[in-house]
Amino acid sequence: MKSKMFKKLMAASLAAVMTVSFAGCGEKTEPTDGSSSAAPTDSSAAPVDGSSSAPVEEDLGAYTIINDPATGKPYDLGGMEIIIRDWWSPEEAAEPNGAFEEARAEYREWIQETYNFKIRELGMGDWGSNPQDFVDYVTTDGDDVNYVFTLRADPAITSAMGNNLMYDWSSLDCIDLSESKWQKNKLHEKYTFNGKVAAVNAGYPEPRCGIYFNKRLLTDAGIDPESLYDLQASGDWTWSAWTDMMAKVQRDINNDGQIDVYGFDANYGIPVSAAVASNNSEYVGSNGGEFVYKFEDPATVEALEWMVENFKNYALVRPADAQWDYYKEAFKNGQVAFMPDEAYCGGPNGFLMDMVDEIGFVAFPKGPQASDYTNWWNDNLKAIPACYDEDRAWKIAFAYNLWTEDTPGYEDELDLSPYRNYNFDSRAVDETIVMMSSKGSITYHDSIPDLDMGAPFLWNFGSWTVVSEVLDGVRDSYKAYIDAANGK
Repeated sequence: MKSKMFKKLMAASLAAVMTVSFAGCGEKTEPTDGSSSAAPTDSSAAPVDGSSSAPVEEDLGAYTIINDPATGKPYDLGGMEIIIRDWWSPEEAAEPNGAFEEARAEYREWIQETYNFKIRELGMGDWGSNPQDFVDYVTTDGDDVNYVFTLRADPAITSAMGNNLMYDWSSLDCIDLSESKWQKNKLHEKYTFNGKVAAVNAGYPEPRCGIYFNKRLLTDAGIDPESLYDLQASGDWTWSAWTDMMAKVQRDINNDGQIDVYGFDANYGIPVSAAVASNNSEYVGSNGGEFVYKFEDPATVEALEWMVENFKNYALVRPADAQWDYYKEAFKNGQVAFMPDEAYCGGPNGFLMDMVDEIGFVAFPKGPQASDYTNWWNDNLKAIPACYDEDRAWKIAFAYNLWTEDTPGYEDELDLSPYRNYNFDSRAVDETIVMMSSKGSITYHDSIPDLDMGAPFLWNFGSWTVVSEVLDGVRDSYKAYIDAANGK
């Protein structure tokens, strides 16, 4: 089944095999014809004349078939069924909507027919239990289902990585992590430990923290809402530009001596961390595979102190009995003009979908130590259980690599169609989302076992905070956790 819009599918380039031995779990799925479709694992599978044993590509015009050099035919996965396990995908996938989704569905059907396997995404478990579900599965030797686990970033997963519970993707010669789709988000670099790649993610990263703004409130204060996008486009959307706007929009409208519209409100930990990222710094870095304590680097401290000043000068004064998430209603009700938060808040499952006032969304402004906008990417990771044997893991990785290839006809294209359904304007989609999907970085503080960023650190930030006291309170324990993660 071909489509005229399809272009040639780039086959996976193959690196040298790095054999990893793990205990087997469940049963292996073998080809229905009795032949082996596994990656070559011994010298008998290689050509005796010393020529390459890499798969042979057969160009069909619309696609490129990846042939097994042992048979000269497309790799046969023997009817293997694979589940990309997450915690949100429905039992029945939605029907394709629009040309891109139809092309992707057609391509994915073609690969399954061509290489004789089935694959689908399916929600199992929930967000909270997700890390432990994976650990329990691997440590109890799994079952007969073939999984690619979608995992959330969590110190428990870092521990699982250190205990070799995740199969080494770099040992599987059916994927090449230097390819663009893996390099777009670089998640595999974050989850490389002792030379092994425990997790990957393909494609553009999810845009994370930016700043929502209420267009009505800005207009009432004499600020053109479009000017935020213009500043962002010109590179002039900076810390000072944002504070200048908050100073203008924060007003006593009815002259009763009480502020009616405040500059901003938020889940305080979100803008604190966004400020650190925006000032070209981080809490924990990585230097040659070793974690580095950076909570007290000058750029980090500068960002923390700047946010404390913002809390003092422009943050909503909440009622004494307000709950932690009071900021959500405060923004929706027009009590504040700005709200730093994640991009998904404006999405179909986000709390901003029913907001009456029109809103926009820009990147978090850049700090004085940064030359460009950035945000910390925090994508979910994909892992293969280490209890699978090499043959089974290779086949799963081969199928997943095909599943995540660019849709032919839409190569290297960021799919913006989901964001069109978000509750913000077209410039937020075409400018902010596009930029945040390419300008960002990975960071490592959520990879340190036992390092709790909540109560000891982020929850201590507000208008009352003395930054040096917060750092004094966490210095020894955080350094100890980082040393432990480094094996010291």
